[in-house]
Amino acid sequence: MAVLAALGAMAVGAAGCTVQPAGADGQGAPPVRIDVPSRTPDAPGPPASPSRTPEAPETPSPPAKPSASPTPARVLWSPGDVGRDIRELQARLRQIAWIFHGPTGTYDDLTAGAVRGFQGKRGLPRTGVTDTVTWQRLLAMTREPGRWELYLMGGQPADAPDPRCMTGRVLCISKSSRTLRWMIDGRTVSTMPVRFGSEYTPTREGVFQVYWKSRHHVSTLYDSPMPYAMFFSGGQAVHYSADFAARGYAGASHGCVNVRDEGAIATLYEQVRDGDKVVVHW
Repeated sequence: MAVLAALGAMAVGAAGCTVQPAGADGQGAPPVRIDVPSRTPDAPGPPASPSRTPEAPETPSPPAKPSASPTPARVLWSPGDVGRDIRELQARLRQIAWIFHGPTGTYDDLTAGAVRGFQGKRGLPRTGVTDTVTWQRLLAMTREPGRWELYLMGGQPADAPDPRCMTGRVLCISKSSRTLRWMIDGRTVSTMPVRFGSEYTPTREGVFQVYWKSRHHVSTLYDSPMPYAMFFSGGQAVHYSADFAARGYAGASHGCVNVRDEGAIATLYEQVRDGDKVVVHW
């Protein structure tokens, strides 16, 4: 019996309960729950399991490879090129005072120098050739040039001759294309740019004849030289103009037909005779 009692006591202790002493009525008190810790409170326990496996340290990315050199800007025009595009380039450079001659339509040394100066002023490579970057910068700073800016100093193509010019010896002068054709029996011998009077002193239109030639003429009305003058209507004549040579279509005559190429009009003057026809038309 003693052994059984001892085993019972051990079982009760193992369950976490203890027997209370009996009360006055001889009944035992209800059992009291006693939690038995699995280890002593101050004993260090194993670390708590982490909620997730720690991430492995990141492998550093390899350094970025240096990028290849940027693609060079595409060259549009360079010295030696000719054409209408070169005229526009020159006209735009002229608008911002980087060039003062032409437009000629030829990418010459003066044009290359102007492009080089424009590029250097804006931190671009000073190549003297017009590439896409240079051209876009120039476009942003200028406006679309008009027709007579492109041909400020001449060089424009002549339009078709007036039908009245197709027979005989004729100075066929077009106000539309601002050109003079020297024609003999429908064949064009030479062509040159010309300039006319302003709206206040217009050049007369119609069919006339050369009635007087004066190699070293000076205007008595305006006191200005009129070399190689070939008069065809009152005081109006075809003649060389130094002002036209210098300023182009930025100026105007007092009604005469100005020629800017002195060599061309000198040759024309020798060929034209008194009585030759003059046709001024649109």
